[in-house]
Amino acid sequence: MRITIFGAAGDVGSRIATEAVSRGHDVTAVVRRAEQITELPNTLSGQLADAANSASVAKFGEGQDLIISAIRPPEGSEYLLPELTKSVLDGAAKANTRVLIVGGAASLKVPGLNGHTVLSAPDFLPLSVVNIARACQEQFEIIKSETEVNWSYLCPPAMLTPGIRTGKYRLGSDELVVDTDGLSAISMEDFAVAMLDEAEHPLHTRKRFTAAY
Repeated sequence: MRITIFGAAGDVGSRIATEAVSRGHDVTAVVRRAEQITELPNTLSGQLADAANSASVAKFGEGQDLIISAIRPPEGSEYLLPELTKSVLDGAAKANTRVLIVGGAASLKVPGLNGHTVLSAPDFLPLSVVNIARACQEQFEIIKSETEVNWSYLCPPAMLTPGIRTGKYRLGSDELVVDTDGLSAISMEDFAVAMLDEAEHPLHTRKRFTAAY
């Protein structure tokens, strides 16, 4: 597949790019700052563009089989995420290209908390991540109303951290996936596996889904 990844230099985006290349896909890694291109592996074709410009998204999405958005604004700029997502969707529509989006866990229900979500559950989130959680909730509201683009929205579990690639995970839809100890977690490496599995074998067209151990 010909895949364009926005946010390819980030923690999650870089792992998605690595996973895609390992599977033999032709990956275009789009980054926002010139110095990030030199940091990309030689196996990636680095391009400079801003996802806030839907014309740039369309340019690098045209003729591709798939766009993956792994954009995550830095701390203090979380509020930009919804507008960036709109731009990616607009660009994907112009390019007529399918898009997979790295989302947040904010909109997922927490098991056993009477319908509360990760964002609404009292004292569930540390204050340090509330802003990005709110932005992700707004991001999902934008995405689920999108009817023109072929999209899928992959939510991480409660804990998404660097780790190892096992190739194993379990899928869910509207609720956090938890293990027998009540933990909801996955490595960034296996999160990337879940993303590429969806890319190659779509099961969640215009749907939200989540992956965890």
